[in-house]
Amino acid sequence: MLILKTKPWYGYAIAKYLVSEYKLNLFPHKDLIIYEMGAGNGTLMMNILDYIQQNEPAVYKRTQYNIIEISGKLAERQSQRQDVKEAKDQHKCVKIINKSIFDWDIHVPDQCFFLGMEVIDNFAHDLIRYDLETLRPYQALVSTDAKGDYTEVYEPVGNDALISRYLAMRDQTRYRSPVLSRQLWLKCLQSLPLAPNMTSPEFIPTKLFMLLETLKTHFPQHRLVLSDFSELPDSVEGVDAPVVQTRYRGTMVPCSTYMVQPGWFDIFFPTNFELLRDLYLLVCRGSRAGNDKTVKVLTHREFCERYGDVERTTTKSGENPMLMYYENMKMILT
Repeated sequence: MLILKTKPWYGYAIAKYLVSEYKLNLFPHKDLIIYEMGAGNGTLMMNILDYIQQNEPAVYKRTQYNIIEISGKLAERQSQRQDVKEAKDQHKCVKIINKSIFDWDIHVPDQCFFLGMEVIDNFAHDLIRYDLETLRPYQALVSTDAKGDYTEVYEPVGNDALISRYLAMRDQTRYRSPVLSRQLWLKCLQSLPLAPNMTSPEFIPTKLFMLLETLKTHFPQHRLVLSDFSELPDSVEGVDAPVVQTRYRGTMVPCSTYMVQPGWFDIFFPTNFELLRDLYLLVCRGSRAGNDKTVKVLTHREFCERYGDVERTTTKSGENPMLMYYENMKMILT
């Protein structure tokens, strides 16, 4: 993970951004309230709070850090990490909430920052294809036969309320699916013998869309900070398709299908951050793309150049891992 490979500097860069935005808009009248979704071992949380404690003591006194963690084991590990620190260094402003963000039912009226770093690539997606003649979308279901083999079957999207909401909202962004953008090619396909009756697959981020709906409903005054992969190599077939891989003799081996045995494979998705920005504007701000300049998509390099300590993270050879690597990562800041 990026957080672990570049600690503590990546966490320091996030902290610098949070503090600068907090001091610009809320300090000293309101607390710096942070919610982090899926904090893992708590490394980013520790780095952020260490930076604020050491460099912004006045802000630190007003900081509240809340971790939303679905995993009971990780929530316990995060708590233990706080307990084993020496009393003088312990961050007593941390609260750990063992709950899925998709089960969230607490209204948070406060102005706050909501963080999700390298989390959304694991969010579940739905697979859809379009009928070549009508362009009507169909969703994929996975059927298991008596031998345990998997097969895709399709039904009209209209039976799924979440997919229908997502596609309706996406239509408002004027996004055009790449599988539908080549009308001439689609017509040619129809004329071929033994031609398929549906387009190639497209993976849509329905769980990410649910996150936006949750933020709108339960965190109405949030500021969002999300970072993840914008593209991935060795993905399976399809638009925004995932990488599916497993470990074999110490080496990660990519697979050609997502229909694999649960528990033995890693599946993670890229995020179309430009589309995410437009969806965010509609869901959380009620405005169309381009109408709110406070919602920004940055590359990882752009963010680190602006908020990272470039001088201290540059090696003797002149290379800077925080700037040179992770070129397939982006951020959305709101």
